[in-house]
Amino acid sequence: METFRSTFPVEKAFFGLSHTDKLLLLGSCFTDNIGARLAAAKFDALVNPFGIVYNPVSIARSLERLLVGNRPFTTDELAEHAGLWHGWEHHGSLSDPDRDIALSRLNEAYRQAAAFLRQTNRLLLTLGTADVFSLQGNGMIVANCHKAPAALFHERRLDVDETVAQLIDILQGLHQREPGLRVILTVSPIRHLRKGPVANQRSKAVLVLACAELCERLPFVSYFPAYELLLDDLRDYRFYQPDLSHPSGQAQDYIWQKFSETYFSPATLQLLQRLRQLQSAVQHRPFRPDSAEHRQFARKQIDLIEGLQNEFPQLDFTAELAHFQHIIQ
Repeated sequence: METFRSTFPVEKAFFGLSHTDKLLLLGSCFTDNIGARLAAAKFDALVNPFGIVYNPVSIARSLERLLVGNRPFTTDELAEHAGLWHGWEHHGSLSDPDRDIALSRLNEAYRQAAAFLRQTNRLLLTLGTADVFSLQGNGMIVANCHKAPAALFHERRLDVDETVAQLIDILQGLHQREPGLRVILTVSPIRHLRKGPVANQRSKAVLVLACAELCERLPFVSYFPAYELLLDDLRDYRFYQPDLSHPSGQAQDYIWQKFSETYFSPATLQLLQRLRQLQSAVQHRPFRPDSAEHRQFARKQIDLIEGLQNEFPQLDFTAELAHFQHIIQ
């Protein structure tokens, strides 16, 4: 039979993700998407505590600082632009017009993330771009330019060796502290088209080759081909949002399905199916919310939740339980 699409198998990873793991996720906005899905599935996950970070140097530096655990940010690490105080290591979502509030936000995020990292045994890093901006004054590569004037920065592209060098030491250090640590590397499928498709492909090529070398040199690291799934499997603009850069909801669902098949055990997949059924029940909107039938439906869901709580005491069903208890009151 003639086929109209090229697919490729994604091999099962040599380790898995389960609800007993603690997952720290850092990287591009694709990390936010995967992290939101993990959180909705009740995994114990902390996602981008410093906000979205695109380049591998800033990701590595964030991990290095978190590993130290006692290096809070200081006022001289903040910069003011357009009425807001920003951290060069942070996304603009943590900025504020008040310098003290901005600093407090950065350090609260730092304290929480450093404490979480001490318990982390699964790390997911999504590399977005190898194109970086460094401050003209001191050469520091920034995580975000915060729309400051271009004259403040020097732009360049990392090469493969530099990308590997930035990540390998911190990953080895984390693994030395926690021998059970397993790391997932992925390259974001989001296209960075500010300088055109050729520049985007060259940047992504650096990241793909760097990930390959890290996987070869570090036996505790796995690569998940999110970029390749969108580029070579789906391979159609109907799987992009209208900006033609970000994957559509359908594409995100497909990549999540492949991610689940790669890292989840049959038991975890079965639990996720039960959780999806519970979420569907929460979202159910009856024609007659005050009917006896709807109250009976809610009681049945409460019984199911209590069963899940007994099986999986580490999972939090507070919100779902409160939802159905309100119905029967």
